[in-house]
Amino acid sequence: YFANFSKQETFKKLLSFREEKNLTPIQVRQLDDLYNKIIKNQLDNSVVLKTLELEKEISHIFNTYRPILEGKEVTNNELLDILKNSNHNEQRKEAWLASKQVGKKIENNLLKLVHRRNQNAQALGFDNFYQMSLKTQELDIDTVFNTFKQLKYLSDEPFRKIKDEIDEERAEKMNIKIEELRPWHYVDPFFQEAPPVSGVNLDKFYDGKDLEKIVTNTFKAMGLDIEDILQRSDLYPRENKNPFGFCTDVDRKGDIRVLVNIDESVFWATALLHEFGHAAYFKYIDNNLPFILRCHSHSLTTEAIALFFGRMNKTLDWQIHFLDLKEGQLSHEVLAVEKMLQRQMLVFARWIITFGYFERELYENPDQDLNKLWWSIVEEIQFINPPEDTSYPDWASKMHFSLAPVSYQDYLLGELTASQLQNYIENNISSDLFKPEVGNYLKENFFKYGASLHWNEKIKKATGEHLNPIYFITQFF
Repeated sequence: YFANFSKQETFKKLLSFREEKNLTPIQVRQLDDLYNKIIKNQLDNSVVLKTLELEKEISHIFNTYRPILEGKEVTNNELLDILKNSNHNEQRKEAWLASKQVGKKIENNLLKLVHRRNQNAQALGFDNFYQMSLKTQELDIDTVFNTFKQLKYLSDEPFRKIKDEIDEERAEKMNIKIEELRPWHYVDPFFQEAPPVSGVNLDKFYDGKDLEKIVTNTFKAMGLDIEDILQRSDLYPRENKNPFGFCTDVDRKGDIRVLVNIDESVFWATALLHEFGHAAYFKYIDNNLPFILRCHSHSLTTEAIALFFGRMNKTLDWQIHFLDLKEGQLSHEVLAVEKMLQRQMLVFARWIITFGYFERELYENPDQDLNKLWWSIVEEIQFINPPEDTSYPDWASKMHFSLAPVSYQDYLLGELTASQLQNYIENNISSDLFKPEVGNYLKENFFKYGASLHWNEKIKKATGEHLNPIYFITQFF
């Protein structure tokens, strides 16, 4: 990748092409895409290798470091299990502190990496690495943060209500006062997941069900054919197989495949719907587009479609349509699932905003007191009481700051887009999502354009307006 996009003569030729008059919109889009890929690589090979070496060192630590708890090495999964299940305050605190140990291990290298990334970006004419990353992703920094600001403002009251409810439950579970709650009293180290609503077990409705058939029928009802992709895909667990799930478009010519590890559970039903959402998007991109544009216009747009489908099995309509359940069977569970989905969306949105605000500051001013800044932002946005000691680099234990920089915002922008699309469909296409006209709408107004439209123009083309967080707010708050 670097070798292809680092040649100066290629870059000069690209710049000369961009200066030509009478370019068609399709030509402009291709040149813009190439520019965004090539500009980041116009550095001396020795400079790039130094940056890669730091990233490699940090990656090695993340992959090999084992936290110490009560004098013994433990896995991150063991720490997460304690945070999800333990009622012992001191054990929870020690597990949470152990989950942050890796942050201290990589802190020095991470700060060196931040400075080096900034130096590289400045050598290419950008203010800093964060600004360069957004710009080359076709994300306007003001648009992103105005969206975050609006979303935070509109969600303050509903999030406060949900957070108070969660805090009451957590305090009762831990047998402490609400004001005594600290970060280790939630179910994950960063409060990016909402604690579950008690008494809900949707897995029982998947017992004996054929998930392949269920997902195929979902897409088929919407006029989307995924059976050919299903036949090429790797769906079931086996020894030494990647334990996660993903979708890939191998050749941009129709060879689309999904890898998952399904069993009869709500988790893998969600994952299957999500990944085949990606797959449907790729399949229905116009094959007549040039190769460069025969892909999604931005990762947030394909995430939006995957999230749109991945939410479906949390709704009563989908469960009645595709699990053959009666409304009476689900009365208790539906209310709890809807509440859980609302909780998760609120908690997740506030976490992404927290991450984004901090990451921007990290690159704009890496020499400030970052540990103090982190807890200030967490307290303001996530409403979490900081620990007694805020001088520790707790934030650095989140791998995305070092190894997946300036990418997290895409998940939240994808959620906002999914809600905007759903609102438009329900009000203008069909109130019942499981109709062929819904799939036809998505194919003709969203999928087929590939990367020939800027992501925000694609959203406007499909819904009549640019990305607007109000639909996410209306749906979940």
